[in-house]
Amino acid sequence: MTAVQKKRPAQRSGGGLWSAVKWTIAIGAAGALSGVFLLIFVFAYIYQQLPSIDVLTDYRPKVPLRVWSAEGRLIGEFGEERRDFVRIADVPKHVKDAILCAEDDGFYEHHGIELMGIARAAIVNVLTGRRGQGGSTITMQVARNFFLTTERSYTRKLYEIAMSFKIENELTKDQILEIYMNQIYLGQRAYGFEAAAKTYFGRPLAEISVGEAATIAGLPVAPSAYNPIVNPTRATMRRNYVLRRMYDLGRIDELTYQTEKSLPMEVRRAVELNAVKTSERADSDVVTAHYAAELARMLVYDIFGNETYSRGLNVYTTIRIDQQRAAVESVRRHLITYDRRYGYRGPEDKIELGSADNQPKAIRRALATTA
Repeated sequence: MTAVQKKRPAQRSGGGLWSAVKWTIAIGAAGALSGVFLLIFVFAYIYQQLPSIDVLTDYRPKVPLRVWSAEGRLIGEFGEERRDFVRIADVPKHVKDAILCAEDDGFYEHHGIELMGIARAAIVNVLTGRRGQGGSTITMQVARNFFLTTERSYTRKLYEIAMSFKIENELTKDQILEIYMNQIYLGQRAYGFEAAAKTYFGRPLAEISVGEAATIAGLPVAPSAYNPIVNPTRATMRRNYVLRRMYDLGRIDELTYQTEKSLPMEVRRAVELNAVKTSERADSDVVTAHYAAELARMLVYDIFGNETYSRGLNVYTTIRIDQQRAAVESVRRHLITYDRRYGYRGPEDKIELGSADNQPKAIRRALATTA
């Protein structure tokens, strides 16, 4: 009887501990469930507040006004953004592979966000104490470029995620990638990969090599830092990283990887410089028709106003390149002859204008005297 009475306090103690554990688990589960419901509620509220994506479903990129000669040579371009629209169907496979390997290799598998990428970025942010933009997919970059600011905050990131879901629900993957490829800024006033190919390598996107595609694909993360014209060393490092990604993901074979990685970084500026040194016909490729191009711009502006610089209008003139070149050469030759014959005699006179307050009066006085 005494032994039984001694065991009862121990049983009560064990039962109390187990009860406390169960209560702790229950409270934790309830807290976690409440957090999930709160997150769902906030996400649903944000989703309802999102703007329409008509700007994407009816995508109209800003393409500059271009003025052409009778033979189809470009003699003038007017616009804030240098861009050439390209359809996704016309993009070579190795270019698309380079972009996906550099920015978002799981693009065609996920639904707008990459949970592992976001989790990895969040851990880095916590450890470093900074708010970065890591973990962004191509869809999230489209959402940010069109609808959000560059502010680095968790609220903006939540809006970015919600916007990405909306974009994925209303557009196909190819449509999203096409918009991304034509909208993204890639340095040197070049917007989109077609314009970047012509800016950096002097060729359309369909003609660039695997290494050149890797170079351009590496630009979105930091166009100024990896600009192959300004910083060829860092651009080469970034290109080789993208090539390695393409090789690791099975998009190129080892021979292509080793060959492209060993090539020097040769951009359009270097190519043009070599052409000037090695070709007697280098000057024949230069077309100077600034006055005609400006006249065309003025006439178009009278009709379209500010849309002149963004609607992708093309003006075809009757100017022939050979005749224009002959005219420019004739004016240059006669100016040089005139200068050699008469020379520059210097200014006829000098006028002291005095202090800044008295300059307007001094100028009027001088003009009245010479008149």
